Order: sequence, then C-alpha cells, then structure tokens
Amino acid sequence: MAFLELIGFVETPEQERDRLAQAPDGSINHFLSTLPVTIPGWPLDLLIELPWVAPRTDRKYRVVVVPIEYQRDFLPDGVDQEPLPRRRHSGSWTCAVVASDHPAYPVGGHRIVVSGAELARGKRVSLG
Repeated sequence: MAFLELIGFVETPEQERDRLAQAPDGSINHFLSTLPVTIPGWPLDLLIELPWVAPRTDRKYRVVVVPIEYQRDFLPDGVDQEPLPRRRHSGSWTCAVVASDHPAYPVGGHRIVVSGAELARGKRVSLG
C-alpha cells in the first residue's frame, strides 16, 4: 500500500490518525486516533478483540467479534467517487459477537456494526 500512499491515492497512517483526531474529545474516533494499527489487512473472518479500555469506557470490557459483512461508507448526494486520498480502514463491518463480558453485547447470535478503523486497532485472537 506504500505506493498508493506515495501517489496520494490512499491516506497515509499519519493522515488517518489526524483525521480521526479531529473528532470531538471523548468520541470513539478521537480515542482510536491514539491507538496503533495492529491489524493492517482485510479483517474478514478473523477473531478480533475490540479495544474497549479506558478512557473509552469506565472499565475494561472484553468483546470479541468476527467480521462477516463489509459496508462501504456512504458518499454525499451527487458524489460518485470517494475523494482522494481515499480513507484508510474505511467503511464498517457487521460482526458476530463470539465472546463478551459486556452486558449490552451478549454472545449467541448478537450482531454489531464496527468501523474498519476500530477493527484495525483491535487485537487478533487465536484459538490455539
């Protein structure tokens, strides 16, 4: 992806971090701007523990999901293509919750929508 960043087709990691940091203090995107990318590739079918720690939440929760369906970001009316540079870790994923100690996100068929930026900053979980 370095070539696509070099020619300005995809935003650099620094541009992504700066974009996320522009979100209001206390928002999920602002919090994500402080975390490193740990899953740079396509997350489909991976087991990923979401980064639900302070200051995002009042206590650490363990929520593990499997991304199963991707949805691209909506473009404004009258816009046919995403402006350049294209967003890194864009879109969102419908995910199945496979492990959780969070009371609002039970295991057993529960689905949640998670941004690509949040999944990229999660922790890959291995069953081994």
